[in-house]
Amino acid sequence: MARVSGNTDGKRDERLYALGQAVAARRRELGLSQEALADASGVNRSHMGEVERGKRNVTTLNVLRLAEALNTTAAELFKKADL
Repeated sequence: MARVSGNTDGKRDERLYALGQAVAARRRELGLSQEALADASGVNRSHMGEVERGKRNVTTLNVLRLAEALNTTAAELFKKADL
């Protein structure tokens, strides 16, 4: 099984990937760029791409920030990720 925290071993954790894809899908629905979402959520811009690719273990606080910026809930993001 892949690591849940930092992806230093090169393996992808499917749960992180699924959550990242849910974030990316909602971002695209709203017509936002990664940079715009990073700015709106207060998440570091350099991490947004890694979040969406499942290479960054997002903190709970950042999931809540992303959800708010995406006009949704963390629960909805997790539901879309099937987690």
